[in-house]
Amino acid sequence: MSRKNRVEPAWREDVPPEGTYRALVKYDPAKFKHPSAAWVEMFRRELGSTDEDFRVRRPGGDARVELDRRCALSDAQVDAFAGIVGRDNVSTTAWDRVRFGHGKSLDENLALRRGEVGPVPDLVVHPRDKHDVVRIVALCDEQRIPIVPFGAGSGVVLGNRAERGGVALVLRTHMNRLLEVGETDQVAIVQPGMMGPDYEAALNDARARFGTSRAFTGGHFPQSFELASVGGWVLAAGSGQASTYYGDACDLLVASEWVTPRGIVRTHAIPGTATGPRVNDVLKGSEGSFGILVEATMRIFRHLPDNRQRFAVMFPSWEDAVDASREILQGEFGRPAVYRISDPEETEVGLALKGFDKPLLDRLLAARGLHAGRRCLCVGTAEGDLGFARHVKRRILEISRLHGAMSLTGYATRQWEHGRYSDVHMRDDLLDHGIFIDTLETGVAWSKVHQVHRGVRDLVKSRTRTICMSHCSHFYPQGTNLYFILLLRPETDREFFDFRSKIVERIVECGGSISHHHGVGRMFAPWMEAHLGRTQVDVLRALKRHFDPHGILNPGGTLGLDDVAGTAQAAPRA
Repeated sequence: MSRKNRVEPAWREDVPPEGTYRALVKYDPAKFKHPSAAWVEMFRRELGSTDEDFRVRRPGGDARVELDRRCALSDAQVDAFAGIVGRDNVSTTAWDRVRFGHGKSLDENLALRRGEVGPVPDLVVHPRDKHDVVRIVALCDEQRIPIVPFGAGSGVVLGNRAERGGVALVLRTHMNRLLEVGETDQVAIVQPGMMGPDYEAALNDARARFGTSRAFTGGHFPQSFELASVGGWVLAAGSGQASTYYGDACDLLVASEWVTPRGIVRTHAIPGTATGPRVNDVLKGSEGSFGILVEATMRIFRHLPDNRQRFAVMFPSWEDAVDASREILQGEFGRPAVYRISDPEETEVGLALKGFDKPLLDRLLAARGLHAGRRCLCVGTAEGDLGFARHVKRRILEISRLHGAMSLTGYATRQWEHGRYSDVHMRDDLLDHGIFIDTLETGVAWSKVHQVHRGVRDLVKSRTRTICMSHCSHFYPQGTNLYFILLLRPETDREFFDFRSKIVERIVECGGSISHHHGVGRMFAPWMEAHLGRTQVDVLRALKRHFDPHGILNPGGTLGLDDVAGTAQAAPRA
């Protein structure tokens, strides 16, 4: 069939009504980003999608949320919570219990589209401040009521599942303010429920809001920037797209205040001490299992957007891209902010989707030794003082040229910036037509990059009609991360979940971590002991017993700290 006679997908443009499953599964019910014609052509060519696939939609979650499970808490218990936060800040409605009992994993999306609701909290509670949290935790500990903290619900590792019911503690509703900007110490004290854009806007406007002499930035810009909360960054040990320069979320956390069943933990905002192991470090990345984060003291930086230096290069091969990147990160001349290298498959897909897969361009690039199927794109920025940023960019380009790269100016980086936060909104369009998109990411030492990359790709590409785009996007002198984007059309959901488990096992076998910046949740909990070893996991379990002796904080397998058996079957069956 000629292209002009093909069926064009009728992407949905309707904003799903509140109260429907589709309103829950979308990252933002009111936002859309439809796959371009180039995407559709790729699905036809690489995945075997047909006109019929684009004509017929899979279940999209249009039914209204229903729940046949009564609240297991007594009226007296519900009244006790209402007495703490006010009646308007507690809810037992089906909509609220399902809404605040799910994150944004593919697993949850697929199940909710079919109207299949997983474990949910019995009660949703919106604390007004940290004093409410103290009373709530005390009540729950006394009466053995589980608590699952909920920030923005953007997590993708089943970290919000109330496996044992109890209370969903929603921190975004009221605990969402920037409390203080300490210009002298260059820190900001922020509540955990503050959303990324609000946090950044407040820091950028610090002169007007807090009377500082200059504007600041938080330096943390994950792909979920518009969808996640500051507390979520810290609790999941997240990384931002500029973390190579600014640091990961755990690097940014200077001090913190937590409410635990054992009492309140307040760490000191002192940048360096020799007072034994730092409890502040112990609590980072704990995913709600050790305590409830109520205030975070974060490092901030001078906001100098006019100094940003964009660059992009094309390397002849993946090996050249990796070798140059290691030299850049170990070069001692400063670090880039954004820095990403795409492997050959991701590079070719990216060129095609942007319309740069033309014969003339291919010939021009090939004449420079940049051949299709081997070449690798790198995009990045350098930030900070203007002289520093220019110096970092210049040295990156010099090292890249020594590894055979060709400069592409900053245009490719601007193109990447255009979709850096919005691409996630394509997921539901794809799922409507049977195309699964999911990601896995791992931290690796430089010595294991090629081993992990080859091992995972060999496994993924053993399945026909499967796209596997890979890139490195967070860099350290000692290593980087590998981020795998999977696109396929499985026959059943279970086929995909089994395939994903095999990929995680291959990552661990090849020397990677089970997660680099998405956290562990319940999805990757079954691999924690194999990855960390029994002794390290026993340390984490001992900490869990200390902070939470009755096991009320996010119980049911989070981080593999309790009830690990059975959590591997958290994914819904087709």
